[in-house]
Amino acid sequence: MSFFKHDKALVHPNAKVGEATRVWAFANILEGAIIGRGCNVCDGCFVEKGAIVGNNCTIKNNVALFDGVTLEDDVFVGANTTFINDRIPRANQQDDWTLEKVTVKKGATLGANSTILCGVTIGEYAFVGAGSVVTKDVPAYALVYGNPAKVQGKVDKSGQKAE
Repeated sequence: MSFFKHDKALVHPNAKVGEATRVWAFANILEGAIIGRGCNVCDGCFVEKGAIVGNNCTIKNNVALFDGVTLEDDVFVGANTTFINDRIPRANQQDDWTLEKVTVKKGATLGANSTILCGVTIGEYAFVGAGSVVTKDVPAYALVYGNPAKVQGKVDKSGQKAE
């Protein structure tokens, strides 16, 4: 095994986990999940079949990445961020539901407790403020926050507010 797995983590043998990635306690990575190299998957995370995580991503505590969620390289996902992949969820749903994908582009930051609705793309190096509800695409380098999240400015590659 070329990655670190905490004794209390569950990693299915058919999950793909890259070198130097760390998987912490109570994380659950299912068969068919793909996680790149150099990632940090913190306590209580869930990564489902069909979720794709690029290289050097940080996924803080209690984040669930469902089928259809793609994080490109260098993405930061704050604690308790929620991703949605079904616009009309029902408890008694059959096979006729529509998976709507979410893509988070290279270098983007998602603040803690943000909610990302399905069918959304977060642009490169964009910054989503804590607690925001993202209902539509976020442009590259945009600073967004609120409910619903709205563009409030721009950020540079380091996440600092740009003038």
